[in-house]
Amino acid sequence: MATPEPRLVTGAFSYTGKYITQRLLSMGERVTTLTSRSDAENPFGSQVTASPFNFDNLSLLTENLRGVTTLYNTYWVRYSYGGVTFERAVENSIKLIKAAENAGVRRIVHISITNPSEESPFPYFRGKALIEKAVIHSKLSYAVVRPTVIFGAEGVLINNIAWLLRRFPIFAVWGSGEYRIQPVFVEDVAEIAVSLGHKDDNMIIDAAGPETYTFNELVRLIAENIGSRARIIHVKPQLALLLGRLIGYIVKDVVITKDEIEGLMSNLLVSDSLPRGQTRLSKWLEQNAKGVGIKYISDLKQHYR
Repeated sequence: MATPEPRLVTGAFSYTGKYITQRLLSMGERVTTLTSRSDAENPFGSQVTASPFNFDNLSLLTENLRGVTTLYNTYWVRYSYGGVTFERAVENSIKLIKAAENAGVRRIVHISITNPSEESPFPYFRGKALIEKAVIHSKLSYAVVRPTVIFGAEGVLINNIAWLLRRFPIFAVWGSGEYRIQPVFVEDVAEIAVSLGHKDDNMIIDAAGPETYTFNELVRLIAENIGSRARIIHVKPQLALLLGRLIGYIVKDVVITKDEIEGLMSNLLVSDSLPRGQTRLSKWLEQNAKGVGIKYISDLKQHYR
């Protein structure tokens, strides 16, 4: 039997990348990764060969991609922190695309975000649009996947809302809370990404879940499932950001950013396309209520330390 050609998943030990990797391995595919994590954090052992991101050495980055047929790119940053900025993340992503071209990679499956725009006032969405542009103008066959908010066992947003609802008598919703959100399950995103990796057509698709909530509805849904009696109040976004910083000081993390608050209030995390995700957040919460929000998930610890 011929040895399968390798697929490379950036961030295979992290969140979305881990589920893409699991799916590929279950199909008998050979997987390598580029990662900022140590070997001690490798959940796949010898099944996945890991190399560090070598963004400052294009030749080495190219060699790490040599022989790879499909690149699944999940690399990005949630916010600027220390020397890690959105501008640097865009530069690094363009270097990765160039290295893939040089190495003869056939196809890239790039994980983006819903509603990216080069004119966006939010660096997150503007940076995603710039990378999409680089992907589209590359020599690679491509599929761009635009998920909304991804939920799952390691997902920060849903878990940490539940953590706050479990521990505080009051939960502050910024603004009216009537802005919408359309969560998509991480395993559904992985399934979509892997299926597109085996195609040839260039495409850009949204990956949204089957349920859309206002933020008020989302918080109430989580509270009901975990049995929280916290009082839900509405505050100005500026006060919500201040409260987030105070809690962040306690847990040593970035709980929420100004751009994230304003982006959510701008209804950017919903899709006008038919939902491709099958898993309902409401059903998932019913099945996982005992574990959601028991421990705080630190984004800084996961991605920046």
